[in-house]
Amino acid sequence: MIEKLKNKEPRISEKIREIFQQSYKIEAEILEATDFPPLKRTLENFINSDTEFYAYIKNNKFAGVIEIDKKPNYVHIQSLVVNPLNFRQGIASELMNFTLNHFKSKLFVVETGYKNEPASNLYRNFGFIEVKQWETDFNIRKVKFELLKK
Repeated sequence: MIEKLKNKEPRISEKIREIFQQSYKIEAEILEATDFPPLKRTLENFINSDTEFYAYIKNNKFAGVIEIDKKPNYVHIQSLVVNPLNFRQGIASELMNFTLNHFKSKLFVVETGYKNEPASNLYRNFGFIEVKQWETDFNIRKVKFELLKK
């Protein structure tokens, strides 16, 4: 089941931050990143964020969370994380399906680390096309994908 989260509630944001930490720790390892900004995200950042968070709930716990930033002309998938205990169970795909069907936008944008093949493959499987690559200030190569719905 997917539900919208009330991230302004500290207790909810604590749970969001916990799954982000678990998932991004694995991504940092995949990217061989020694300095990974998503792991530095504070609880206050989650509480004060104007983005929308949706969780895939499994056994009354957050198995995955997607963070959405609605822009005037597109939807930016800010983050998509899955609890490592729930990897390879289709949760990221469920969250992507939900997002692409729930938000009425023609353009969807997402970024990930270049070496994060599971994420890149997920986005490609949904029809996203790579539009840009660049090196960050943290020595992490990133890739940007876009999906233009008809």
